[in-house]
Amino acid sequence: MLALLAALPANEAFAHEPWNYGFGSRGTAMGGAVAADVSDFSANYYNPAGLADEEGLRLGLGYFWSENLLRINDEDSGVKSSHGFSFGLAAAGRVFSIPLALGLAVHLPDEGLSRLTALKQEIPRWELYDNRSSVLYLAANLALRPFKWLAVGGGLSFLASTRGRFEITGAGDLLAPYDSQLRHEVDVDLSSVRYPQLGALVHLAEAASIAVVYRGQTNLDLQLTGTIDATLNAVGIEIPLRYELQARTIQAFLPQQLVVGVSLRPLPAVRFNADVTWVNWSAYKNPTARTIASLQAEVPPGFPVELPSDVKNTELAAPQFSDRIVPRVGLEWRLPVRGADGGESSIAIPLRGGYVFELSPVPPQTGNTNFVNADRHTSSFGVGIEVPEWGAALDVHGAISIFPETVTIKASPVDLVGDYRASGEMVNAGATLRGTFR
Repeated sequence: MLALLAALPANEAFAHEPWNYGFGSRGTAMGGAVAADVSDFSANYYNPAGLADEEGLRLGLGYFWSENLLRINDEDSGVKSSHGFSFGLAAAGRVFSIPLALGLAVHLPDEGLSRLTALKQEIPRWELYDNRSSVLYLAANLALRPFKWLAVGGGLSFLASTRGRFEITGAGDLLAPYDSQLRHEVDVDLSSVRYPQLGALVHLAEAASIAVVYRGQTNLDLQLTGTIDATLNAVGIEIPLRYELQARTIQAFLPQQLVVGVSLRPLPAVRFNADVTWVNWSAYKNPTARTIASLQAEVPPGFPVELPSDVKNTELAAPQFSDRIVPRVGLEWRLPVRGADGGESSIAIPLRGGYVFELSPVPPQTGNTNFVNADRHTSSFGVGIEVPEWGAALDVHGAISIFPETVTIKASPVDLVGDYRASGEMVNAGATLRGTFR
């Protein structure tokens, strides 16, 4: 256990599930290209200005499951699935005749509030997906619409993770371990970081709108401290020892982003959306932990025990990731539904589709690091059932991400890992229930 804790090099990862898999079924089904076309609870994530685009109270509750089928050398990489609940609200009214809205959104992983898996930097892993941290996401926003054609909004988003401390005291007996008298204390806190999000939405006409959204960069630190202060009974000889550990790493990283989106409505039943996102991946840092560990013991002279040297920090190589432009497109077509008498039906059925292309920001891994990644092609689709009379809607979505095979050729012929191939798929599905009260 001591060796494992001392060598803790945690893996930095995508910040949260909404960034990686989408937030709400409608936005996910349209490839996330909704910056200029969102007004429900998911506007808290995609564009807070959209909160002021409708009046009334809008609620949403959803669930999604993503299975990550990623491989290295045709063997499964063991990337864990991701799943959890998303819910939120948007409440809009008027203050001095100006539309004003408040919004709140939460993503809650259903396997715990925070999860982290650690790997050394030399071990090949899908850097942006493998052993990805799973953290609680919360957003709170305020929006207003000073003019009919303009809405602006912003707020803070929160990411939460754990910080821990352990302490072990007492006496241990090597010959009779079950008779050892050891006491332990574990203290774990849920901490958070905040980053800003701003958005603007401009309606050029009844059939067109544009949007600009900014999301700030944030790092979610993980801190672990521990001490063991005990006496070890070794063949009748008592040896006092003390072990101290301090480890700090980045559990989650959200790159700075700037989104420009457009929404066109050439027909009343058709919406075509396109978003372009600049992602500041060049700010990415090497995720390996900074660790300080030491062991002190009063070993009697002549006793055949040699203490290990103190753990030293690993020399970190610069990741040298590159900034990327991510294009997204989405389409929504509301099917014309007729009632039994041939008149207009009381329900609407929107069909949705989307596509996203993400060029890998990871450079060729020819040196000591093995941050595996590949270009990502995501095709999404979905369908909804809306009952305007009740203010209710049920949306379902599915998405498939394809990672074409990439080959890594090491510069050194004696590299301990050697050359390898990587490819894979991700399958994401979910449903969201929405309600509007006016």
